[in-house]
Amino acid sequence: MTELTLVQAVNDGLRSIMRADETVLVMGEDVGPKGGVFLATEKLSEEFGEERCFDTPLSEDGIIGAGIGLAMNGMKPVCEIQFQDFIFPAFDQIVSEAAKIRYRSGGQYTVPMVIRTPYGGGIKGGLYHSQSGEAYFAHTPGLKVVIPSTPYDAKGLLIASINDPDPVLFMEPKALYRAFRQEVPQGVYEVELSKLRTVTEGGDVVVFCYGAMVPVCTEAAKRVKESRNKDVRVVDLRTLMPLDEEGVLQAARDCGRVVIVHEAPRFCGYGAELSALIAERAIETIEAPIKRVAGFDTPFPNTLESYYMPDARRVLDAIEEVLDF
Repeated sequence: MTELTLVQAVNDGLRSIMRADETVLVMGEDVGPKGGVFLATEKLSEEFGEERCFDTPLSEDGIIGAGIGLAMNGMKPVCEIQFQDFIFPAFDQIVSEAAKIRYRSGGQYTVPMVIRTPYGGGIKGGLYHSQSGEAYFAHTPGLKVVIPSTPYDAKGLLIASINDPDPVLFMEPKALYRAFRQEVPQGVYEVELSKLRTVTEGGDVVVFCYGAMVPVCTEAAKRVKESRNKDVRVVDLRTLMPLDEEGVLQAARDCGRVVIVHEAPRFCGYGAELSALIAERAIETIEAPIKRVAGFDTPFPNTLESYYMPDARRVLDAIEEVLDF
């Protein structure tokens, strides 16, 4: 095992699967010799050549359109969109083409491609480099949406996504790229998609989160234990679509009190779907109103980034509110 940061784990995952499977290739803006803005593809073109890790024109719809064609003809492309904020020129290619081809062809064709993209705040990127658009894509049948929060999961989930027969949007929380290190196995391994992870055990409250909000919620759970001696179960969803619905419902039923946390805007955010699911199928066990902690319904600010993004204090307040109901 080697201790890696999350972005290093992404790089190691790409290198490992490219060594094992010659049909895997990496394409995107500056992913070649430069190694990407965040160095997620560092030295891949050096090892595998620019036929398997290459720069593309500055055209997001072109990147995804080319990836779809490659995926339908025997390759496993990993397409990088440099920032998730820039993905929208390719929105039609993703939701109207990649996500629909299996269905419209009656299963004759699949699109085994991965779209990697850094998302979210935490780097003072302002409104054009900090958005969290996961809800747009989780709304699309035929498209999987995966978000890691640890180096171990980043590598294992990425390899599982590359090996999946359907298109996967792999969203990487850039706030966690170099936040901490974790032991990561060498070589190829997979972390199962659509399987949530229990980060901390507890039965008094469950907090559902993903991406950069996982360490925030873990810190809030620690503070609740210290101040009120209550045990908070922190659950990392990992895959937003298809969601581990039974895992979510079981955790909600076990704890009876629910907090949902994400950094995207609150209105129509992913937390609304979780709240609806629990209300529809586990309401008889819920002992307090479901509480959401989220970003605000405004463009992502620059100087007020730390106020916009949920922190441990805001999560702690929500936990205390459902405990006191």
